Amino acid sequence: MEDIRNIVILTGAGISAESGLATFRGPDGLWEGHQVEDVCTPEALERNAALVHRFYDERRAKLNEVQPNAAHHALAELDARWPGDLLIVTQNVDDLHERAGARRLIHMHGELRSALCVACGESLPWPDPLPPGSQCPACSRKSLRPDIVFFGEMPYQMDLIDAALRRADLFLSIGTSGAVYPAAGFVQTARHAGARTLELNLEPSAGSFYFEESRIGPASELVPDLVRRLLP
Repeated sequence: MEDIRNIVILTGAGISAESGLATFRGPDGLWEGHQVEDVCTPEALERNAALVHRFYDERRAKLNEVQPNAAHHALAELDARWPGDLLIVTQNVDDLHERAGARRLIHMHGELRSALCVACGESLPWPDPLPPGSQCPACSRKSLRPDIVFFGEMPYQMDLIDAALRRADLFLSIGTSGAVYPAAGFVQTARHAGARTLELNLEPSAGSFYFEESRIGPASELVPDLVRRLLP
């Protein structure tokens, strides 16, 4: 891979599952016992704010029980040592990439340890429980909600992500289902721009046929091996 200069990496639930965090949508269509439509839509928040806030409070508390795994640490090392452009785009709302040391990172679907004010638009670090009616320190309104991109809402920093994809020489997808857009379309954007494309996953994703190569296995094994090959 001597010709690689700019890298974009997409990570999904599979990379954090090895640390003990539940994937977003299990085989039964539920996320930790809940219909996704009941905890991850604007309508759900309006219909039952207490349930939605409690659900994300529980997910936030769970972060205290888990640690980054070998895949997170390998990507953090790549981030620290890679001399060209590099961007890790994660669909995950946990903070395991940061805790491993990654810095060139975008949370396109928001973050558990962040609160969003629907009145003034401010995003705030928030490690504690977030009951409905919590007051925003920036505007003093009682209008904070989990800083999570719900279904039907626009993911964060899409302009920056698109620009990085169009400059990429290598696009990596790690632990993703390939079924949730717009992230599922990143491989097509990167290929159209001339990037090499590689998928690392426990099983072929819904979009595997778009990739030049798929490697099947645990992220904690595949990612460190790839990083060793990429770094001098």
